[in-house]
Amino acid sequence: MNNYENLKIWQKAMHLVEEVYTLVKSLPKEEKFGLTSQIKRCSVSIPSNIAEGAGRNSNKEFKYFLSIANGSTCELETQILLSARLKYTKEEQIKHILNLCNEVKKMNFSLQKSL
Repeated sequence: MNNYENLKIWQKAMHLVEEVYTLVKSLPKEEKFGLTSQIKRCSVSIPSNIAEGAGRNSNKEFKYFLSIANGSTCELETQILLSARLKYTKEEQIKHILNLCNEVKKMNFSLQKSL
């Protein structure tokens, strides 16, 4: 495939990362090396694994990396929900990100089925 930049799922995942980076600016400074760092890492992992899978030589390998991206999306959702439980964020702040995560997961499953 190799043309990952044209994939709507990659574009949506990149938008998700941008939204996450905006959100984590509001997290407490003492979380810089904890929750903030982990949230950033797993969000970046989503489009990165989509791109890596698209650059592989087979649909089987692409599906594998899409599966990893899906796991990172679930990890991100958990950490975003945790930030709200810890009262670092408000429901209104995280709603958009959780909706984007849901869209990325749906797109991921559809793409995997099509391969």
